[in-house]
Amino acid sequence: MSEEGLQHGGDRFPPTRRSVIEAVRSIDAEERERALEALCAAYWKPVYKYIRLRWSRPSEEAQDLTQGFFVEVLERELLEKFDPGKSRLRTYLRVCVDSFVSNQQKAGRRQKRGGGIPHVALDFAAAEEELGGAAMDPTAIPSPESLDEFFEKEWVRSLFGLSVEDLRQFCADRERERSFKLFEAYDLEGDDKVSYEQLAKEFSISVTDVTNALAWARREFRRIALERLRELCSSEEEFQREARAAFGWDAK
Repeated sequence: MSEEGLQHGGDRFPPTRRSVIEAVRSIDAEERERALEALCAAYWKPVYKYIRLRWSRPSEEAQDLTQGFFVEVLERELLEKFDPGKSRLRTYLRVCVDSFVSNQQKAGRRQKRGGGIPHVALDFAAAEEELGGAAMDPTAIPSPESLDEFFEKEWVRSLFGLSVEDLRQFCADRERERSFKLFEAYDLEGDDKVSYEQLAKEFSISVTDVTNALAWARREFRRIALERLRELCSSEEEFQREARAAFGWDAK
């Protein structure tokens, strides 16, 4: 059977994951933990970068504050206080971060590293590399609109990164590593000079095989990204709005 014949999921994706907003209110402890893990996985990098740049905190302190913030999300049940009718989740979390860091600053406290959400690897070195060691004066992003734009940009970047890794694992599980490598070479590396013909020659396959493999990988990436996004939305209306805003995609 050809690779195209092994495709999974198609253009539509099943709503297999409950929203973190619903799940965190579940009486099932495992369901609550899964929801918090999903939230942490999607938001820890934006939170860390935001603290580094908006609050001008050095890396080590920003790491402590990031982990302390997610502990607070859990201990103070902040997700249960979220009202999707008043704001977007990312805006709510950004405001919560500001409140948390401000309170820590006023109290003169320093969060101790450790704890947090289990099973989520916080690769601060990678996040710092993405920042490029930048230092930013808080006045460089003074308005609420600019703060939202920065946080949204980093949230979308985090969501895409997680989806790429999901796709990598998805392809490996189905012995379709070549499809991922083609997707990586053509769609992720950003080299406008790469052509289907060059990839066909490099991988010793036909141009038709390149076309089919990329079409499959793109469909699966879209499905995976939308599935992750749905998990972070509290309603179908919010999901559709966020899909268009974040990806420019119609989530059908």
